[in-house]
Amino acid sequence: MKLASIQLTPIGTVHSTIQDPIDDVWGGVQTRIELDPTRFAPDCLDGLDQFSHLEIVFLFDQVTEDQIHYGARHPRGRMDWPKVGIFAQRAKNRPNRLGVTACKLIAIEGLSIKIEGLDAIDGTPVLDIKPYMEEFRVNDPIRQPAWSHELMAGYWLPPR
Repeated sequence: MKLASIQLTPIGTVHSTIQDPIDDVWGGVQTRIELDPTRFAPDCLDGLDQFSHLEIVFLFDQVTEDQIHYGARHPRGRMDWPKVGIFAQRAKNRPNRLGVTACKLIAIEGLSIKIEGLDAIDGTPVLDIKPYMEEFRVNDPIRQPAWSHELMAGYWLPPR
């Protein structure tokens, strides 16, 4: 299957105190997304403040082509965890380099959105912002392997 050529243009940029693409430092980190003022007026955010959480779609722009994984690997290189396919993990070295995170909305001022819980570094291009709606959460019990719980155990720790 071949898709027509689609060009995604970032709608904004992440501003964060986290500069390096590292794991396990995201707890309590507040970031700001600045929307592109050449494309958007503040009214594009009207009503967004009525939501407590947002889903942010962003680009892992610092991942180079040679860093992308297309097959299976041990998450974070941990040989004690099973080798699983790239689509069975949320690693940044994905084929299309897309990240998606649900975040807490703190404030909106003009074209600036302050959020908490976005695991994206300073300068990250933002591709889309969606309100998080309760009806979109899964209604079935969540099942995941033990290694993934271990991997995520420290992910939301405060920055060191």
